[in-house]
Amino acid sequence: MSSIEAQHTAAAHGQMRAAVLHESFRVGIMLKGLHALLETVGGIVLLKVSPQTLNRVVMSVLTQDFSQDPHDFVAAHLQRAFDRLADGGSHFASWYLLSHGGVKLCLVLALLWNKLWAYPLMIVMLSAFIGYQMYRFALTHSLAMAVLTIFDLIVIVLTCIEYRQQIAHRHGAVS
Repeated sequence: MSSIEAQHTAAAHGQMRAAVLHESFRVGIMLKGLHALLETVGGIVLLKVSPQTLNRVVMSVLTQDFSQDPHDFVAAHLQRAFDRLADGGSHFASWYLLSHGGVKLCLVLALLWNKLWAYPLMIVMLSAFIGYQMYRFALTHSLAMAVLTIFDLIVIVLTCIEYRQQIAHRHGAVS
């Protein structure tokens, strides 16, 4: 293979890697957007539905699940979470979900619209959320919190890479 062919192969490989990273970023951001939408809807539901009603609905679903497996890990954690909500935690939870979901939803939309200012802001916001999630994980040892934190770390890395590519592209387009 000649040096020119090697250069073309390396360039094609670099372009393919950049395309895969870009698509990974878009998928990650869309998943963050879906998560943000679910948080926002969850926050609205917690504001509109009484905690006791929500607890009754969850308990009726979980009762069927407990009858099949009384040691079900997920069902037991859901039951404890909704018991805490019924004990007065729903107001905090609803505002937490609304603010958390709303901020992420706005940032996801700005990123999908390719607003350059949103990249560093998303990195900062996800970093702050990770700090809180690590604190909550230390208290609860929640597997879901650990998975969410790892996903947020991946999205931060992809956002950093995409941000650098966007800056390079814009400077290349300007010069």
